[in-house]
Amino acid sequence: MTLKEVQTLLEANILCGDDECLQREVRICFACDLISEMLLYLKPHSLLITSLTNAHVIHTAQVMDAKSILFVGGRRPDPSVIASGEQNKIPLLTTPLLTFDCCGRLYENGVRGEKH
Repeated sequence: MTLKEVQTLLEANILCGDDECLQREVRICFACDLISEMLLYLKPHSLLITSLTNAHVIHTAQVMDAKSILFVGGRRPDPSVIASGEQNKIPLLTTPLLTFDCCGRLYENGVRGEKH
């Protein structure tokens, strides 16, 4: 599924990312709120689902080569964090849904987690 389809499925708003970025294919996702676990378990080309909105999340996604970050629970990062996502070409989305609902909907539509 594409990020654009993820946006629709998860009732998300795009914070940054152009049309080309939103055509990225999403096959795996990882949901986490601990940077240390992101660094251990986040696989390249994953959709990162988190409630963390600080700049460390952007840097971690960049280092781990994530496809995109989805902020849950209606959380919205500061403009400087959004600008960093844009600068690093990491699409950022926000949804009012909670992590559990996001993961469930994605799983129902063929997106899987990656085993350690």
